[in-house]
Amino acid sequence: MANNIEKMIADTFMEMAQGLETGSFGKRPKIALTGMGSEHGEENSMAAAVAAARDGIDVYYIGTLEAEGVTTVKVANDEEGHDKMEEMLKNKEVDAAVTMHFPFPIGVSTVGRCVTPAQGKEMYIANTTGTSSTDRIEGMIKNAVYGIITAKACGNANPTVGILNVDGARQTEKALKQLKDQGYDIAFAESGNDVLQASPDIMVTDSLTGNILVKMLSSANTGGSFEATGYGYGPGIGEGYEQLVMIVSRASGAPVIANAIRYAAQLVRGKVFEVAKAEFAAVKKAGFDEILNGVKAASKPAAAEEDVKEPPKEIVTAQIPGIEVMDLEDAVKVLWKINIYAESGMGCTGPIIRVSDANLAKAEEELKKAGYIN
Repeated sequence: MANNIEKMIADTFMEMAQGLETGSFGKRPKIALTGMGSEHGEENSMAAAVAAARDGIDVYYIGTLEAEGVTTVKVANDEEGHDKMEEMLKNKEVDAAVTMHFPFPIGVSTVGRCVTPAQGKEMYIANTTGTSSTDRIEGMIKNAVYGIITAKACGNANPTVGILNVDGARQTEKALKQLKDQGYDIAFAESGNDVLQASPDIMVTDSLTGNILVKMLSSANTGGSFEATGYGYGPGIGEGYEQLVMIVSRASGAPVIANAIRYAAQLVRGKVFEVAKAEFAAVKKAGFDEILNGVKAASKPAAAEEDVKEPPKEIVTAQIPGIEVMDLEDAVKVLWKINIYAESGMGCTGPIIRVSDANLAKAEEELKKAGYIN
């Protein structure tokens, strides 16, 4: 008993000492970084790891390099590094990971965070990678909620929301105002679509446009080959999704990657998944599901859809790329019809369908016959 008490006291003093050094008290977030695959070399990634580790974060660098203050997890290549990252997340060895590509399932997409040039103000871009929905309007409505979750987890208790003037903006605004009228608290920005001024705290758009915005804002002063400012493409957010993976790009420079690690740590400290549960509960109470169903019904043809039964689930590790995002759900059902279990997702190069290795050849053959891939 005495030894246990002594250990508790020693641990407490260690945390206090670390807090005095870093200005951050409490449990240190554990963040993994896959360092291989950057256009700027591994040294760029390690420089980011070292910078972020000075801010009270335990950084686990997955790669080949070593540096003081950072824990290196040795791997031979990028593919092995990704496998190791997923293993560490699954085993709860780390709280979050920062990486350059990740196959989020449909329904999960990332909330970027940038620094706008007019006034140096931070702004969340909802969303930037992944796909919240194969229906454009439903996706943008979800993006708004994902952005609110992320901003609140980062300490902004009442973030303002704006909608970029893109296709679907008016329908998205109408749905969000209906949610507000039905009890979900949304603060709309007075001028909601000024990107350079960062008029809202959260800019809602589709993920392809959001991806372009992050690229433009982060590399505007470098000619595009080096992302120098901002926090990257953000965390994957979705209902029931509780794996904190942050996305940066192969063009992200050390300052952006370091900020992405800090962004991850902020979400860990802000208990992002608890925030997500509370926000989803609140938005559903305001009729979220009914509104989304109405949006999807309005965008579908009048003819009734064929009811296809999902086959028994199995492990899906093989990927089939080259399918248009709007065709994903239909392509999955083509495979379900012949009793091949399949899932849709978003890979590093675009939409994918995932099947088992055993079913890969047959699935590709069937999708070619149906005209979904070449």
